[in-house]
Amino acid sequence: MYRVAYSVQYEGEGRSRLSVFFRLILVIPWMIWAAFWGLAVFFTLIAAWFALLFTGRYPEALYEFHSSYLRFMCRLHAWTWLLVDEWPPFNGAPDDQYPVRLKIEPPLESYSRVKVLFRIVLLIPVYILAYVMSIILQLVAFVSWFVLVFAAKLPEGLYKPLRASTAYLIKAGAYYLLITEDFPPFWVDEADEADAFGPPPTAPPPAAVA
Repeated sequence: MYRVAYSVQYEGEGRSRLSVFFRLILVIPWMIWAAFWGLAVFFTLIAAWFALLFTGRYPEALYEFHSSYLRFMCRLHAWTWLLVDEWPPFNGAPDDQYPVRLKIEPPLESYSRVKVLFRIVLLIPVYILAYVMSIILQLVAFVSWFVLVFAAKLPEGLYKPLRASTAYLIKAGAYYLLITEDFPPFWVDEADEADAFGPPPTAPPPAAVA
């Protein structure tokens, strides 16, 4: 199993037409926060690269900072591209109750310094595939937007490519952030990844009526 597992709770019926219609406007505050956080990650990633190159170890504080950023982006991507309707949190803490979950294994005891040194070169095929996946994601999301606005449901035929392309982009992000030194898999069966998380999140029980 890949060191980063991605899980989405499929929401096929009962989607919010209003939230979907204005999604690209509603997402603006999250995008602003992501830009500032991403700027900080750019500099801390340089520090992590040097630490890995000279020691072969990922500083725990930097690993957690980058993992938190990846979890935040995971939820933001899923919400932006219409996989879920629930508003994503602004933090990157683990949250088993949110319908999109990302499981990141603890850092390795030792990383390959050669793979770290040449990561910018090794990223080329990952970047090319991520670019293709992003095009697929945007095209499918465009169609999904119309379907959701008019039918308030997301057919499985649209959900699957949305989920698969988003999953690859997040795992490519993990590779970019040096969290994993293995190439992100092109495809992992959704059921296999869900097993890594245990039971799906459940909604809290309704409050008792006084």
